[in-house]
Amino acid sequence: MRIDEQVAKLGDQADPYAQRITVDGAPIPRPQSRVYVMLNKPRGVITSTDDPHGRKTVLDLVALPRPKRGDPPRLYPVGRLDWDSEGLLLLTNDGGMTQRLTHPSYEHPRSYSVLVAGEPAADVMQRWQRGIMLDGRMTRFDTVTITEQARGETWLRVTVHEGRKHLVRRMVAALGFPAIRLIRVSMGPLQLGTLASGKWRYLSEPEVRLLRREGAATDLPQVRVRQSARPSGPRRLQAGRSEVDRSDKARPSSRPSSARRKRDSPSHDAPSHGRTSDDRAPRSRDGGRGTPGRRRGPR
Repeated sequence: MRIDEQVAKLGDQADPYAQRITVDGAPIPRPQSRVYVMLNKPRGVITSTDDPHGRKTVLDLVALPRPKRGDPPRLYPVGRLDWDSEGLLLLTNDGGMTQRLTHPSYEHPRSYSVLVAGEPAADVMQRWQRGIMLDGRMTRFDTVTITEQARGETWLRVTVHEGRKHLVRRMVAALGFPAIRLIRVSMGPLQLGTLASGKWRYLSEPEVRLLRREGAATDLPQVRVRQSARPSGPRRLQAGRSEVDRSDKARPSSRPSSARRKRDSPSHDAPSHGRTSDDRAPRSRDGGRGTPGRRRGPR
């Protein structure tokens, strides 16, 4: 191995982004730099990397410049927005960050602007904040406020931290106010701001640092393997015997004792004649087992 044409020694370190590393003369390809992109997803675009039905995907809206060497980074959406939902969507090639931000333990707030049909009164707003039953459990908005209301329609600003599918749409519809439009305006430390619909931009360095800090704060929990359930058989005690063994002492056994087995055994009193237990008696003339030293008489 060589680093910038110098033979590498044990313990040497190299920067694959800034130095040329070769093994047996063949250069090791430089890893792709991590890319973080914010997209203002419009309606009618699916959150996927491809679609077998030929529908437009979010990757069709993000055309990264081709580098001088190799291919542009392959981006993947972090989370999802429904086909008819709009707003902030993060795309990146940072697999570790994607895993952290999409894990169920990531419960940082996401805010939406929601246009609903109707004009919810104060008691409805209170019910959304107190919570309603959804999927058999109490569910609520972290915050909900009215930002605009006119001609029988209302714009709400809603903040949630849960990631259940269609949560916001189902919550507003449950009290009789179906969603007409839904726009995600923030996700954790990221703000959509004035980014136009269908446009994208790179995250700034401060945004990337904040995002990494959020990901580090919500690192994946360690998986603890539970001990398997104890077998249904006897539980071993400190004395080396089981509870069943102890209870057996109190019950008369139907099995003969060892002394009785020895007494009743036909070989107990018989002479061994120098034979071991593995020896067999010789066969008689008619093929049966006989007793040594004796000959069966005629029938």
